[in-house]
Amino acid sequence: MGFYLGMISGTSMDAIDAVLVDFDVVPLRLVAATATAFDPALKRRVAALIESANSVALDEVGQFDVEVARAFAQAALALLRSAGISAGRVTAIGSHGQTLRHRPDLAPPFTWQIGDPNTLAEMTGITVVADFRRRDVAAGGQGAPLLPVFHDQVFRSDAEDRVIANLGGIANITILRRGAGVTGFDTGPANRLLDAWISLHLGQDFDADGAWAASGQINDTLLRELRDEPYLSLPPPKSTGRELFNLPWLKRKLGSRPLDPRDVQATLQRYTAATLAAAVRQYAPGAALYVCGGGARNSGLLAALAALTAPNRVASTGALGLDPDYVEAVAFAWFAKRTLEGLASSAGSVTGAKGARILGGVYRYD
Repeated sequence: MGFYLGMISGTSMDAIDAVLVDFDVVPLRLVAATATAFDPALKRRVAALIESANSVALDEVGQFDVEVARAFAQAALALLRSAGISAGRVTAIGSHGQTLRHRPDLAPPFTWQIGDPNTLAEMTGITVVADFRRRDVAAGGQGAPLLPVFHDQVFRSDAEDRVIANLGGIANITILRRGAGVTGFDTGPANRLLDAWISLHLGQDFDADGAWAASGQINDTLLRELRDEPYLSLPPPKSTGRELFNLPWLKRKLGSRPLDPRDVQATLQRYTAATLAAAVRQYAPGAALYVCGGGARNSGLLAALAALTAPNRVASTGALGLDPDYVEAVAFAWFAKRTLEGLASSAGSVTGAKGARILGGVYRYD
């Protein structure tokens, strides 16, 4: 059958994750993986475009679509070189691309990812499957989160109820209860606000191991303000993004309070843990919690999660055999395989769509 290559750049745009996966063995085999940092100039320009949504130049959007695709192609080719695998041995690339805008709350709703799959196919010489989210939105769904169907395939257990928590820019959970179908939703922010705040004050891309947060004190008044966000009380299905949880939102919550930036960081970290823990307690009490995504490397965040969900077990998906850094990228390789096989890879029970759908468009390289 050949290998599949999965790629994603998340909300935080910290890197392009690329994986090479062999699905012909059980369980699946992660052959190789890389995380390629975005060119800093391109990252700044795309971030500026996202944050200036009310004054966007169409030429810029079109050019960024191609530039992001070129960056993805270079990351894919670098992965193949490091693995010693030729492009001819790869059946397809599953590319999520870079989310530019996610607005399932508008009428009409839409979601928009850039990273032109035509350019990606031409530069790599590999068939590309991309644009996974819009079919679900067209079917009445949120278009997110998509990973729960994949989590259901690889992480479900007959021995325990499980929650898989993906801590990227936004936090989402997959609920895998014995004897029940898969469900899941976005619980709120994860790394997005933490990254934005430390970048604003220290010029760093992220708070390594939660060290800066650990140097501050949680401000209970601010925490209450943050938790007074209407999104949190909405019932699933629901999804969110940086369109809501961003620096302007945080600054409105801060108001004129003269808080130490370290205290704000500590409060944001507790906010991420508290909103996720509240969702687990409400929808999957007693379930074991397995974490993936960049937040799985933040020991301060994991400690807060463990405290707020005790006595539930808290571990990374590494304990289940899959590196927490690359679960999302592996999922998009799996989505590509499902699409080429004509199989659905979405669930209305998660997104609210009218039914399961085959996701993504196919851009063949023949």
